Amino acid sequence: MPLFLNILWRETQNDPTLRQRAFAGLRRYQEAVRPAPPPAAPRFARAGNARLLRYGVDNGRAPVVFLPSLINPPQVLDLSQGRSLLRHMAAAGHDAFLVDWGSPSSNDAAMDLGGHVTQRLLPMLEALPRRPILVGYCLGGTLALAASMLRNVAAVATIATPWDFNGYPDEARAEIAALWTRAKPLCERLGYVPMEVLQSGFWAMDPARTIAKYAAFADMEAGSDAERAFMAVEDWANGGPPLTYAAGVDLFDNLYAGNVTGRGAWMVDGIAMRPERMDCPSLSIASATDRIVPAAAAPLLRDREILSLGHVGMIVSGRAPELLWHRLSDWVSTHGG
Repeated sequence: MPLFLNILWRETQNDPTLRQRAFAGLRRYQEAVRPAPPPAAPRFARAGNARLLRYGVDNGRAPVVFLPSLINPPQVLDLSQGRSLLRHMAAAGHDAFLVDWGSPSSNDAAMDLGGHVTQRLLPMLEALPRRPILVGYCLGGTLALAASMLRNVAAVATIATPWDFNGYPDEARAEIAALWTRAKPLCERLGYVPMEVLQSGFWAMDPARTIAKYAAFADMEAGSDAERAFMAVEDWANGGPPLTYAAGVDLFDNLYAGNVTGRGAWMVDGIAMRPERMDCPSLSIASATDRIVPAAAAPLLRDREILSLGHVGMIVSGRAPELLWHRLSDWVSTHGG
């Protein structure tokens, strides 16, 4: 809250009307009654604090495993009864699964991004009846590519996934580097990266939009689908467990600053992560209007789709079913899912 208020004050110092509307939207968001979340999917497998949740049923085809980012909870892929990519895929006949990374324990501080693949994801994939298709969203796509280079998978798709960090604007990388320089000493002492640090990085990329969306929320029709969608997305975006310290170092020092993935220098389990060497079918879905992961930062895979939806909008917006969900379902079906 202090960080948000600081951004609000700075961005509206010359516009008192916008400030008043944004405050009204913030108050409405805080006081609104939330609808019940969709029913939880059953647990299929577990590794440490991570769980593999099943949304579909065994149909003899390749299981389709969705990997969310380590940042924010996995619920963005199952946001509500009517805005759920996972439930759409299950209804389309896919044996769909969702990885819930869980909350790191005090013993997990040294588990880096590669460790999340080898110690959490791969053991859960071993429980599946046949080779899976992996679908990763945001940083989950980065981890999905690593898993696909360590295990034999049927196919892999990434959505809004960062890989070549030279594809980010220089000013965005400089802003993130400054954020990490300020936060790193505290994170090292804590042994983890608090969600607030990660959230401040997202806000810093587009502070004006952060304020504008709360101002717009103040005027939304009560009880409307737009109101419910805004609250669900913001609850997701403002929540989530911390990141392990080692994963934070990997993310900020090695990926954002060092571009180890884009240079082919990221090593996981002693193997260089180079997607161009993968034998399996692969698809990269990016967006020309994504402010969190620019299309230029997406991995270069065999198949490629460029949309015109925002980073979160490509998953949960009203146009997401038409532009992404159905296309992804067709691609997965074509490759055994």
